[in-house]
Amino acid sequence: MAIENPSNALPDRTRSGSLSMPKPKQLRPFKTAEVKILLLENVNETAVKAFQKQGYQVETYTKALVGDELIQKIRDVHVIGIRSKTKLTKQVLDEAQNLLAIGCFCIGTNQVDLQTAAKKGIAVFNSPFSNSRSVAELVIGEMVTLARQLGDRNMEMHKGIWNKVSKNCYEIRGKVLGIVGYGHIGSQLSVLAEAMGMSVVFYDVLQIMPLGTAKQLETLEELLSMADFVSLHVPELEETKNMIGDREIKSMKKGAYLLNNARGTIVQVPALIQGLKSGHLGGAAVDVYPKEPASNGPHFTDYPELLDCPNLIMTPHIGGSTEEAQRMIGLEVSSALVRFINEGGSIGAVNFPEIDLRAIREDDTDVVRLLYIHQNIPGVLRSINEILADHNVEKQYSDSKGDIAYVMADISNVTQDHLQSLYEKITATPANIRTRILY
Repeated sequence: MAIENPSNALPDRTRSGSLSMPKPKQLRPFKTAEVKILLLENVNETAVKAFQKQGYQVETYTKALVGDELIQKIRDVHVIGIRSKTKLTKQVLDEAQNLLAIGCFCIGTNQVDLQTAAKKGIAVFNSPFSNSRSVAELVIGEMVTLARQLGDRNMEMHKGIWNKVSKNCYEIRGKVLGIVGYGHIGSQLSVLAEAMGMSVVFYDVLQIMPLGTAKQLETLEELLSMADFVSLHVPELEETKNMIGDREIKSMKKGAYLLNNARGTIVQVPALIQGLKSGHLGGAAVDVYPKEPASNGPHFTDYPELLDCPNLIMTPHIGGSTEEAQRMIGLEVSSALVRFINEGGSIGAVNFPEIDLRAIREDDTDVVRLLYIHQNIPGVLRSINEILADHNVEKQYSDSKGDIAYVMADISNVTQDHLQSLYEKITATPANIRTRILY
């Protein structure tokens, strides 16, 4: 079933006699039961229910899929939902013939080839803010755990060792927290840390208004030299890869603590191991790794030397893994995907022009919505407007992002014959990537 094909008959509709605001028109040229959704990596049940409410077919897996199994599954689905383990490379996306959108039910999107997706007219949505509180709370717990050496005492007790000590165990009150990256997570962490009696300094490449009494520093080196705890909250970019290495760790105060709940490529693991074993670092917490297993189980063997480091908290990328965060992520991403499928709105897409139009009223029986994804080259809008010249364009909105542009237009006085002709003319334009007509 090609969702793009507008060959179905226009639905019969009657005008409402109610004095209340007209209901939005259901913009669907397709049977919702034919829309196929593939959800991997145990995406939260809130998303599953949201898709099922629309009448879509929903297939779920608790694990990531790789290789031929992933390619086989993605070939005929219209939407795929993933978390951080599934890798949607160019090779995989080239096999996805019907794919309209990708939902990353997490913060990051580095597991998706965003450029390839955009060139194929596939919008990618994520949830950049929904797990901010969960990660911030985890960092607070890690700092207390490291300062009191709770991880080591816990392991000793499990081995039957009673080791009641206070040496090198501290309160976090009165200590300096240095936050690298003062975005949604970093700023929330700042507020929580100050409530615990800590002083907060932060470094960010952007000039940002501090919350509370936090102070922005001009250089990373200045932050490293004065912080008792250094917590990393930056995205994975070329300029952030390997940003914390041997030189940066040696620049930290002796006995300071390093926490990485951002991306695994930010900290050089050998330098971290050396800093812990030499005693220069008082401890560390690591939730992310340069290479992570695709599924749960006994697969984590790439960093055996970490296992012998003192006062080290190791967790399996669970910063956002709370019921509250996953529920909010499920709601946010599924809502964006449903809106894109049913109405064409792309607000929140990370690789795509973000545009939207208010819903067509239910009593506008002869109004259809044109969705035209195309190459961003000169003269395209002129060609489209010439094609639409025989119709009444009620609303039109267009925008571009890089090489991709997107046009939404609501057109009235459209008959079934007009629909097919309009679709054929639009798809025949040289710049066309993907065209859909919703009604």
